[in-house]
Amino acid sequence: MRTTKVDRVKRDYERAVKLTQQLVRIPSVYRPDEPGGNEEKAANFVADYLRNIEGIEVHVEEVAPGRPNVIGVIDSGKPGKTLLFEGHTDVVTEGDPASWTHDPFGADIIDGKMYGRGTNDTKGNLSCMITAVQSILEDKELFTGKIILCIPVDEESLMLGIKHFIERGWADDVDGAIICEPEENQVCVAQRGALRIKITVIGKMAHGAISWSGINPNWRMAKIITALEELEKSEQEIHGEHPYLKWPSITPTILQSPVSGDAQINVIPERCMTTLDIRTVPNQDHQDLIRKIENIFAKLKAEDKDFQVEYDVIEDRPATETAKDDPVVKAVYDAAREVLDKQPVYNGVPGATDGTFLHVHGVPIVTTGAGDRDIPHQINEYVEVEELGTTTKLYRTAALKFLNQEGNGNES
Repeated sequence: MRTTKVDRVKRDYERAVKLTQQLVRIPSVYRPDEPGGNEEKAANFVADYLRNIEGIEVHVEEVAPGRPNVIGVIDSGKPGKTLLFEGHTDVVTEGDPASWTHDPFGADIIDGKMYGRGTNDTKGNLSCMITAVQSILEDKELFTGKIILCIPVDEESLMLGIKHFIERGWADDVDGAIICEPEENQVCVAQRGALRIKITVIGKMAHGAISWSGINPNWRMAKIITALEELEKSEQEIHGEHPYLKWPSITPTILQSPVSGDAQINVIPERCMTTLDIRTVPNQDHQDLIRKIENIFAKLKAEDKDFQVEYDVIEDRPATETAKDDPVVKAVYDAAREVLDKQPVYNGVPGATDGTFLHVHGVPIVTTGAGDRDIPHQINEYVEVEELGTTTKLYRTAALKFLNQEGNGNES
């Protein structure tokens, strides 16, 4: 007897909620100094779960010791496009567990909300994408082409997992990717870029009472930071406010002096260091921005013979934007309109995701998923359990729309 739409929606909802609970209860914070402080247990659980679904070919690839990517391949056996779903297994630290009202790895459901680290970012959405594909297979929905489930490690840090996935060739023939992140089921077609820079000003250590015998790096760092604030204003005037990403920004984060050793109130430090978290919008060129920062250094050097600075680009992730008429965006938009029964909201992602590197590789990306956009990484992180069911249905519908261009799926 064929599963009715009502039965299927209830079944998928219950599966997505249960799988989210199971994953959240497996801590997967990367703690390199702790045995088992990685994604391995969560990844192995996911791999075993996928192996129990008929029609999924499962691959496990170690990116680093104890840090495996999981890849699931669903091949229709018919020529067509390839759709990628991406959702990572790692989560950020829970911080002080005593600060939580609920067990950070308990996945307790209270008043319609599931609490715990990863419920929102992004084990809930990982569960939804797996359940959506399981639903398609179990109901023997007709589709062409392939679906790839990309379940990488290390999204919250250097994104080693997605880089490894791409290096191994998995993304080469992908026609579109749905990045499964907490975006309130909005259709996010853009992402801010991230440029992280470490700046060190070198001075000369001396007694504070004999300041003329030293070179104070702090005065010179203050001039750099002031000039960077002016550069931020200039970039905002040039590029304006992006409709989905707001303003480009240059944010000094860490400010440290001395860089090493003990600080002392009557000692001029030898070095002063700051880090910049620069967030960019599409059309903002990172190399041009670096040149502008170098020009600041050159100007200060011309004004001060004792000015000496070093810098290091720690991370360079470009901003992304996918056209609204791209097939993967259209599939997600149409699915959201159908599932939510209202006009979907276009938006952008304020930070980078694993989708950044897929975009660089030439894969069109769109980001959507369950969860309040402001909740990731907070104490008492949560997701509305009802939204897990909605997102599962959205992913399922989007996959069939994307793979069946003429809408020839067997949606019941």
